[in-house]
Amino acid sequence: MALTFDDGPAEHTVAILDILKKEKVKAVFFLIGKNIAGNENIVQRMKAEGHQIGSHSYFHGFNFDWQSAKKMQLEIENTNSEIEKITDDKVNLFRPPYGVTTPNLAKAIPAAAVKSIGWNLRSMDTVAKDEQQLTDKILSKLKSGSIILLHDRCAITAQILPGLIQEIKKRGFDFATL
Repeated sequence: MALTFDDGPAEHTVAILDILKKEKVKAVFFLIGKNIAGNENIVQRMKAEGHQIGSHSYFHGFNFDWQSAKKMQLEIENTNSEIEKITDDKVNLFRPPYGVTTPNLAKAIPAAAVKSIGWNLRSMDTVAKDEQQLTDKILSKLKSGSIILLHDRCAITAQILPGLIQEIKKRGFDFATL
């Protein structure tokens, strides 16, 4: 199964990286382009520690889904460019904001030469208030091949992550990138 984190680099990214390092787990981070400036060292750390990095658009604006295919493509390519400047690695993964692929985005994805990555286990960590309920929700839906959607901007995500990883390991699952 794969742990994926959207919206970073963000407030809790470093704490999440610390946990992943301690637990010896690799994850996938989908970055918002506008969040990279000033956080280049975090992106460098992601690469150095063996995590996979993809694009999550440049602005992640509420109107992303309404843009033209060309504007969507530019958001993807601009974010990829920012990541590539730091990592020297070609970015080939993209996660659509809000997980929606509109007809325009369906055109922009191949034009930007990326593969769209969804999820099959939505944690709802962005609205969760109770750590145990969030952990239980994720574990109750966990299965082989799960791609778990988490957000590195959420404090609750960093709070549950050590226990979540330990319980996933106890259940015999391995962690993978995509």
